[in-house]
Amino acid sequence: MSAALQLDDVSCTFISRDQPGQRYTAVRDVTLTVGAGEFVSVVGPTGCGKSTLLNVAAGLLAPSTGSVRVFGQALDGINRRAGYMFQADSLMPWRTALGNVTAGLEFRGLAPAEARTLGEAWLKRVGLGGFGDRYPHQLSGGMRKRTSLAQTLALDPDIILMDEPFSALDVQTRQLMENEVLELWAGGGDSRARKAVLFITHDLDEAIAMSDRVVVMSAGPAARPIGEFAIDLERPRDVAEVRTDARFIQLHNAIWAVLREEVLKGYAQQLQGKAA
Repeated sequence: MSAALQLDDVSCTFISRDQPGQRYTAVRDVTLTVGAGEFVSVVGPTGCGKSTLLNVAAGLLAPSTGSVRVFGQALDGINRRAGYMFQADSLMPWRTALGNVTAGLEFRGLAPAEARTLGEAWLKRVGLGGFGDRYPHQLSGGMRKRTSLAQTLALDPDIILMDEPFSALDVQTRQLMENEVLELWAGGGDSRARKAVLFITHDLDEAIAMSDRVVVMSAGPAARPIGEFAIDLERPRDVAEVRTDARFIQLHNAIWAVLREEVLKGYAQQLQGKAA
C-alpha cells in the first residue's frame, strides 16, 4: 500500500504560555504512516499531542524537527490534498447549509452554478437534501456535523483529517454519524475510491469500530507512539453491532492494556496542574 501521508521523526516544541522563556515538547520523534485508502485512528490520553499531529499533517503547523510527505512529496505549507473536519463546528453562521458546503468550491474557482449543483448533491448524500436553506442555528448538532462532513467531502480530498468530530454528539447520533462516515469512505465497495483517513479520538471503541489500524500515543509531554494494532474485523461494519464481536473484545482488551497506564498518567498530570 502506497503512503498517502508520512510523518518521519516529527517533534513539536513550543514556548510555554504560563512560563515565558520555558519550552516544552508536545510530541517527540513520531513516525506515522497512513496508506492510500487506509483508515487510521490515533488514541491517547488528554494532552498527548493528537491534535498537534493532525495540525502538522494539515500543514497548519510546521514540525520543529522531522518531515512530512504527502504521496511522496515533501509538504511545504498547507496540505492541499487534505480536508480537515474539526472537533468544533466550523460552519459560517451567516451562510446557509448549502452556502457553507459551496464556500470551499467557490474559493477554488468553481462557477457558482456548478458549486451549487455539487453542494446540493453532497447534502443529499449526507441526508440533508431538504435542508440546504437552513442556517447553522436552525440545525441540530447532528445536522451541523453532517453539513461539515459534506463541506469537507465536496472538495474531494485525497486525505481526510478528523479531530474528534463526533465527541459532542449523543450516543445514538454519534453512532449514526460513524456509520455514515464509513459508508461514504467505503466508496460503494470500490477500494480504489477510498480516501486516506487520519482520525483522532479519545474513544477506543470508536477507534476500533471504524479503523484499519489504531495507533496508541503515550501521555505527554513529549508524547510518542507506543503501540500499533491492525484491526482485522470484517468490513462493512455496523459500529454498534461490531462491539459485541468476540474479536472486537479481544482487540479492545489488548489495546487497553497498553493505553490504560498512559490514561492514568495523563489524569494524574491534569490533577497536578489543577492543584498548582
